[in-house]
Amino acid sequence: QVQLVESGGGLVQAGGSLRLSCAASGRTFSNSAMGWFRQAPGKEREFVAAINWSGGSTDYLDSVKGRFTISRDNAKNALNLQMNSLKPEDTAVYYCAARSGRYFGRSRDSYDYWGQGTQVTVSS
Repeated sequence: QVQLVESGGGLVQAGGSLRLSCAASGRTFSNSAMGWFRQAPGKEREFVAAINWSGGSTDYLDSVKGRFTISRDNAKNALNLQMNSLKPEDTAVYYCAARSGRYFGRSRDSYDYWGQGTQVTVSS
């Protein structure tokens, strides 16, 4: 069992930066692949970034490549998403997710645990 709590969302101007964090509790964090998803109003929840259990492999949505960086600290049970050069189209609720396995996927259905979400709003 893994419990996830996101933080770090807020309001930022276009071109600015935010750092999202996800605090995980539970003994299986270090063996779990992790992901970030987002959901804008009226849209489906979409994959943003993922990282495998060791942090040695990552994956990104094409539109965030080069701007977002996912990282994890297994000693602290923490997952982060550094978001730079933010655009208005990045506005959404961002969710942290965990898999019961070491390797990530892009499908929502492949993740077993979800946080409550944190709002990110980028103004133009």
